[in-house]
Amino acid sequence: MFLTRFRVNTARSGARRLLSSPQAMHAAVMSSFPYLLPTDRPSPDAPRVLWRVDQRARAEVLLYIVSPDRPDLTHLVEQAGWPAAAADDPQHRGWQTKPYGPFLERLSTGDHWAFRLTANPVHTVRRTEDEPRKITAHLTPIHQMGWLLDPERQKRGGFRILEKPHDARLLPDGTTHRGHRHHGDRYELSVGATRTLTFNKSRVTDGSRRSRPVTLVTVTFEGRLEVTDPEALRRTLTQGIGRARAYGCGLLTLAPIPQATRQAS
Repeated sequence: MFLTRFRVNTARSGARRLLSSPQAMHAAVMSSFPYLLPTDRPSPDAPRVLWRVDQRARAEVLLYIVSPDRPDLTHLVEQAGWPAAAADDPQHRGWQTKPYGPFLERLSTGDHWAFRLTANPVHTVRRTEDEPRKITAHLTPIHQMGWLLDPERQKRGGFRILEKPHDARLLPDGTTHRGHRHHGDRYELSVGATRTLTFNKSRVTDGSRRSRPVTLVTVTFEGRLEVTDPEALRRTLTQGIGRARAYGCGLLTLAPIPQATRQAS
């Protein structure tokens, strides 16, 4: 497994096109693997290519990729990077790739990590008993956080979202006006950017290409977690979590908790 970081040059028109279309970015990411054919499909239990775009400032946009094979992002550098600077530094070529396996192997039960995840929190609804269930996005922060806090989802993922000390909680928990559980400020979890993306998804049917509009709600979570099942967490980190993984969702990444924050908690 490999972890790759690529800084996107937002001043270039090619970069803006990629950032405005998750389908175009998906195609660009998958083109980074010369031995991966467009018709290839990963098996359900195998590691797969995952990617995520993080925008920390207007001109600081980073593309992260986790993949079974080492990628070649030459085409992305030419389209959305700094090709002249990359030519002067052939060692890095405009992106950084590191083996991911050693980090994954070091995960152990009880470890605490800061995490970041962009996901597509959804649930199924129906208005009548005879109506088929429809997949619908969670739209409020309470329900979006509840999606990730689901005990079964955390158990399958091999982690547990950490709770804040009682004296650090600013809001009480309880129930909403509709009787739904409200966690208040109990967990080390926050909802950052929420985006609604609309694009056309095309496919070939009966020899002709057809497209249909797709609307995708993405949410970026940040927080802290504890490792409860290292093997399950390794699967989560290499296979993703939730839906829309082809469109920049599902990639969970970990980072050390700053020492000062660790001591405060």
